[in-house]
Amino acid sequence: MQQAQQIALQAVPGRIMHVDMDLENGVLVYEVFIMTEQGQIFEVEILARNGRIIKIDQENNYD
Repeated sequence: MQQAQQIALQAVPGRIMHVDMDLENGVLVYEVFIMTEQGQIFEVEILARNGRIIKIDQENNYD
């Protein structure tokens, strides 16, 4: 999980708010929520098996 956080912060600099693990279509994924200095929140999805970023979404609100 530490490595996933580092990968996410390289893609979206900021402060980690929350990290989840989720099973999407049978694949284990880390979901890292980051708040930028501008107050924007991004979700970075990372494949657990190889650390590849599969999606970066800007969130409208933090759930």
